[in-house]
Amino acid sequence: MNLAVSLPRGLKLKNPIIAASGTFGFGPEYASFVDMSVLGGISVKGLSPDPWPGNPPPRVWETPMGILNSIGLQNHGVEVFCQQDLPFLRETDTRVVANIIGHTVDEYRQVAARLSREPGIDALEVNISCPNIKEGGMSFGQNPDQAAQVMAAVRFETDLPVMVKISPNTTYPVEIAEAVEDAGADMISAINTLVGMAIDVKHRRPALGGVTGGLSGPAIKPIALRIVYEVAQTVKIPVVGMGGISSTMDVVEFLMAGAAAVMVGTITFQYPRRMQEIVAELPEVITELGFDCLQDVVGSALPGRSNASSMMEAEYE
Repeated sequence: MNLAVSLPRGLKLKNPIIAASGTFGFGPEYASFVDMSVLGGISVKGLSPDPWPGNPPPRVWETPMGILNSIGLQNHGVEVFCQQDLPFLRETDTRVVANIIGHTVDEYRQVAARLSREPGIDALEVNISCPNIKEGGMSFGQNPDQAAQVMAAVRFETDLPVMVKISPNTTYPVEIAEAVEDAGADMISAINTLVGMAIDVKHRRPALGGVTGGLSGPAIKPIALRIVYEVAQTVKIPVVGMGGISSTMDVVEFLMAGAAAVMVGTITFQYPRRMQEIVAELPEVITELGFDCLQDVVGSALPGRSNASSMMEAEYE
């Protein structure tokens, strides 16, 4: 089965499976575990204009069905990425998505401009939704006007395909998606992590050095599916879904909810080869569910697609 996905501005993926930003490093970290040429794409760790030190430790805390992280978007800056990491990625037979971050609108603009001068970058993912930094980040993703300002600044600097990563930590994720679409976004990626915390009972203090962190993993999948389902019915641009995906059937759920492609993250910490397994299993699962091709799955659970929904119910009875 042909699993290829065609996205705006000529972005073509060999399949809908993309490694999620923040869970796959810059590529070499997983190279000995994963055949990256099998994947549809890789979204690299967030890139800022200058190096960011990140948050104080502890930075990771395991929770039931998930992980809390307070990394704080630590990275060595866009210039080091271009000089040290990008040459490796250029030799990798997959699409490279550069995730960009900033404290201000101008910082997002700077990173977008720098990356647009480099061959080997296939798309940008604008992260306006990270809960682990105090300035910028998630605050942009909670205000439609600010989100649109960031997207407009990035759009001015690049002709690359741009997706905006929206936050679940807002009452109005659909409004944010509409705002960045109007400002020139080509795609929406949904969702980022949810704000949470844990207590280190032994030491009687917050478990994370940053006090709160971003919750990811299977625990957040129902929330992610709901937001993808709502956004896919509202915007006219493609949605890339993520949040708690750990199996091939999880991928199918996101596709049915309206995602054109998906990003897989937290599960790779436990099972580095899970994305490869999903790519291998996806054609058989799609066929068993009665679909002829990948595109027939996308949006099949949305309103107006009741025949597909009835078929699914019959399969599981």
